[in-house]
Amino acid sequence: MADNAAKVQQLKEQGNACMEAGKLDEAVQHYTSAIQLDDKNHVLFSNRSAAYAKLGKYTDALEDAETTVTLKSDWPKGYSRKGTALLYLQRNQAALETFQKGLTLDANNQQLKEGLTESKRRLQQASAPKHPSMSFFQDPSVLDALRTNPRTKEFMKDPEFCKTLEDIRKSPELLREKMHDKRLLTCISAMMGLDVIGPDDDISDMDADTPPAARSSPSKHTTPPPRAPPKLEEMDVDKTPEQISAMKEKELGNAAYKKKEFEAALSHYNKAIELDPTDMTFLINKAAVFFEQQNYQECIATCEKAVEVGRENRADFKLIAKAFTRTGNAHKALKDYYKAKTFYEKSLSEHRTPDTRELLSKVEKLIKEEERVAYIDPAKSEEEKEKGNEYFRKGDYPLAIKHYSEAIRRNPEDAKIFSNRAACYTKLAEFSLGLKDCNECIRLEPNFVKGYVRKGKILQGLKQYSNAQAAYQKAIDIDPNCQDALDGFRECMMAVNSDPEEVRKRAMADPEVQQILKDPAMRMILEQMQTDPRALQDHLKNPDIASKIQKLLQSGLISIR
Repeated sequence: MADNAAKVQQLKEQGNACMEAGKLDEAVQHYTSAIQLDDKNHVLFSNRSAAYAKLGKYTDALEDAETTVTLKSDWPKGYSRKGTALLYLQRNQAALETFQKGLTLDANNQQLKEGLTESKRRLQQASAPKHPSMSFFQDPSVLDALRTNPRTKEFMKDPEFCKTLEDIRKSPELLREKMHDKRLLTCISAMMGLDVIGPDDDISDMDADTPPAARSSPSKHTTPPPRAPPKLEEMDVDKTPEQISAMKEKELGNAAYKKKEFEAALSHYNKAIELDPTDMTFLINKAAVFFEQQNYQECIATCEKAVEVGRENRADFKLIAKAFTRTGNAHKALKDYYKAKTFYEKSLSEHRTPDTRELLSKVEKLIKEEERVAYIDPAKSEEEKEKGNEYFRKGDYPLAIKHYSEAIRRNPEDAKIFSNRAACYTKLAEFSLGLKDCNECIRLEPNFVKGYVRKGKILQGLKQYSNAQAAYQKAIDIDPNCQDALDGFRECMMAVNSDPEEVRKRAMADPEVQQILKDPAMRMILEQMQTDPRALQDHLKNPDIASKIQKLLQSGLISIR
C-alpha cells in the first residue's frame, strides 16, 4: 500500500514538473496514470483539470473539476476549477453559481472572487441592449431587398457572404465579430438609406508591441486605383462628433507611431482620450508607445486603466485580452516573470490566441530557469554530498543517490558529485544511468581521472571491452601511474584474449565498428595490411585512420604481429 502511495506521489510530481515546463500532454499522461492507481484523490483530478484547460480541452477540464468537487465538496479550489472551465465553455450563469458556492467555503478566496466578477460581467454584457443595426438581418425580407439593391446585389452572388448574413440573422450578436467585412457596412447603410463608405485601412487593432520596422507595409510596386479618401464622418453614422474627432486623433497617433514619432503619437492619443474617454483602444495604443519608450511602469498603469474603461463600457473581450497581454509583455521586460505569467493567463481566459499561448510557454520556461538558478547553493550542496558519502560507506546506495541528486541540484557544475552518483548506480547495476553521469562528469572536468576510470568499469561491466579500454586509456594519458586504469586496461585485454569469438560477436554489434568495416577505404587498407604489413606504418601517420585501426585492435577483430 505504501509503495502504491509513493508511486502516486511520484507520478503527481512528474505531472507538476511537466505543467511547469509547458509539456501539457505529458502532464495529463502522468496525472492519468496516478488516477488509475488512486481514483479517490481529488488533487489529481484538480491538477488534470488545470492541464486540460491549458490545452483548450474545456469539456474534459469541466468533467475532472466536477469529479474534484464530488470527491471533496468542502475544498474551495475544486469550485474554482469548475467555475473556470464553465467560463471557458461560455456557461456564464452556471459559472457564477459555482463561484458563489465556493465563496461560501472561503469568502476571501481571490480566485473565486475574480471568477465571480468575471461571470457577472459576461452576463451583463450578454444582456446589454444591442445596437439597432443588429436586428436588421433578422427580417428574412431584407435578404431579398439586398439582392435587388444596386449597391449590394453583387455581394449576394457570393455564397459565403450569403451564409454569413444567414448566420447573423440567426445569431445577431455575430455582427460585431463579422464587421471586418466592409460589405456588411454597405448593407447596413443601404437598409438605412444612407451613403456610407467603409474605411480602406483599419489599423485600430495594430500590434504596437512589434517595432514599426518589423510590420508589413504596402508593396511599392502596387498602385491602387485612384479614389477619393473616405471621410471619417461618413464611416460611423452612429458616432457623436466628439467620437469622430477622437477617431481622427487616433489615426494621426497611429501614423506618428509608425514613424517612431512617439511624443507626437502620445499627444494625439491623449487628445483622443479627452474627446472619448469610453474607448479603451486609445489607451491600449498609448500603452504601446510607453512600451516602445521602455517606460514599462507607465505601460502597465495605462493598460490597467484600459481594462477598467473596457469593463465599464462592455468592450470586446478580445480588446481586454490585448490589454492583458501588453501588461504581461511589460512585466516580462521588467523580468518580473511571475506577474507576466499571471497576465498572460488572464489574457487567455478572455481570448485564446496562439501568440499569447506561446508567450505564456516561454515565460514559464524563464520562471523554471530562474527557480533553478535561485536554488543553487554550493555550501548546501557540499552538505548533501557529505550525507551521500556517509550512506555510500554504509552501503545504502538508494539513499546515497537521493542526497547526491540534491547536491547536484544545489551545484550542477561539480563534476565530482556526478562521479559519486555514478559509483552508486554501478553498485545497483544501473549501468545506463551510471554511464550518463560519467559522461556529464567528464564534460564538466575533462581531466578528471576518476571519471574515466568509473566509465571504464561500467563499460567493462557491460562487456564492452573495446570502449572500456578507450576510457581507461584516457585516464592513463592523464595519469600514467593510475593503477586502477592500468589494471582495468589489462583486465579488458585478458577478457578479449580469453574468449576472442565472443568478443568479436560483441564487436560486430558495435555501430562504430560496423561503420568502420563498411568504409571502402578502410577495407582496402585492411587488405593491404595482410599482404604488406610494412604499409601499416604509413597509414598510422594519418590520425583518423590510426584511431579506426586502434578501435579494431581493441575490439579484437584484428591483431598486429
